[in-house]
Amino acid sequence: MALVWLAWIALAGSPAMAQPATQAVQAPPLRANGAGGASPIRWAADASADVPFTFHDPASPARLTGFEYDLMQGLAAHMGVPFVFVQNDWDGLIPGLQRGLYDIVTCGIEITAEHAESVDFSDPYYVTSERLVVRRNGPQLVDLASLAGHVVGTLRNTQAERILAQAPELQIRSYEEETQAFMDLASGRTDAILIDAPIAKYYGQVNPALRVVGAPIGRVEYGMAFARGRNAALRQRVNTALAAMRADGTVHAILARWDLWTPEMAASLHDSTTPDMAPTAWNAYVAAQQGQNGWHTRLARYVTFLPQLAHAAWLTLLVSLVAMVLAVGLGLGLALARLYGPAPLAWLATLYVEIVRGTPLLIQVLFIFYGLPEFGLSLTPFVAGVLSLGLNYAAYEAENYRAGLQSVAPGQMEAALALNMTHVQALRYVVVPQAFRLVMPVMTNDFISLLKDSSLVSVITLTELTQTYIRLSSTYFDYFGTGLMVGATYLLLGLPFVRLARMVERRLSAPHARQRPKP
Repeated sequence: MALVWLAWIALAGSPAMAQPATQAVQAPPLRANGAGGASPIRWAADASADVPFTFHDPASPARLTGFEYDLMQGLAAHMGVPFVFVQNDWDGLIPGLQRGLYDIVTCGIEITAEHAESVDFSDPYYVTSERLVVRRNGPQLVDLASLAGHVVGTLRNTQAERILAQAPELQIRSYEEETQAFMDLASGRTDAILIDAPIAKYYGQVNPALRVVGAPIGRVEYGMAFARGRNAALRQRVNTALAAMRADGTVHAILARWDLWTPEMAASLHDSTTPDMAPTAWNAYVAAQQGQNGWHTRLARYVTFLPQLAHAAWLTLLVSLVAMVLAVGLGLGLALARLYGPAPLAWLATLYVEIVRGTPLLIQVLFIFYGLPEFGLSLTPFVAGVLSLGLNYAAYEAENYRAGLQSVAPGQMEAALALNMTHVQALRYVVVPQAFRLVMPVMTNDFISLLKDSSLVSVITLTELTQTYIRLSSTYFDYFGTGLMVGATYLLLGLPFVRLARMVERRLSAPHARQRPKP
């Protein structure tokens, strides 16, 4: 009972209960023309591994940077309204846009006919091409024709993937994250990567084992995405501001700082000028990447990870704890309904258990967060994460408690009824406590599993431990050391509850131990 009250006190006091637990970074507090303040415009991207679009600065992980981030700050200044950044997983960006979690998605989304069926696009804010990246000591590949018979990586659902699909003589490997694609190329699992030019530059040119080769391939246009059929006025305002930024040189200056001004952009904007501006952002990124070698540097960097890991660990623990409270309460109710309830209630409890156990947890998380709003039930990410985990694990807890209840000798119930207890009293004071003692070890294991499965809530904008690991490891290309830190954090979160469960087991078993006859 103390655990239950602790969970609900933490839930009530958590800011995550009051608002979506998204990672938000607000632009400078700009004011609209007039007396009052303008309503903020929320824009989203996946900053966990999105170099050079919007990402965490390797030199200062708490700070967001990137050419798209700078572009959105420029829009805020030209439109006279504050822009608020919302972090979301890549796969959840468009569903979150359609649900209304934010107003704009700016995350290197290509303007294609397929994408235009789901969202409305702004005018293109960047035009580039595809580029080929290979290992320096690997096969000498220079163009699409030379890729025949080789394994080529790319990002999933991109124009590059569609280009490669037209060549059946090569093997394609598609990735969710660009860091994974480049690590596989460097380790020899693939022979080349076809990818957008900005990504090729920032991942391929800074790695001494890789190089960008060949001529530009195709044409890629990036646009800001808006919910289809909605926000037409906002889209027009954005297009007007973009036109002003192109005209006054703001776009050119941003791209020049990031060394991303391309011939395609020059042709698109009819801008042949060459402003005297050093690529300061590109130089800073290269310097940060080159300064990461050495154990002293790594250890110093790991120390800076601790506050972020602590925040993510707290969110992971809070979600897991409250979800487990829900799972225990609902699971016990389902087990009692199946064993002692009327036939219709027992049938409904059985149906719930079978449906929940027979469908993946990830599908349930996405359904609760993105599917229920279509029926008028819109939940915050925190509440949706707790409900999805709690409702899922309740089905497994129900089976554990059913087994525990059935293991209690039938004579216990008969004896309680003979003492003039009601059926409910017999369950409450005699049967359930004995069953609880039997299933305590299984409950502990389930909580540890739930703690790890909480990583799935990252797909609904909650930045917990696993999402933090993805962001930190992809920022520094350090999956080993960062993985050890995150793994140790999960272990430290689970161990106290294992110890607590053992203490409760000993306490519950103590009366039985005292009743044993002495030899």
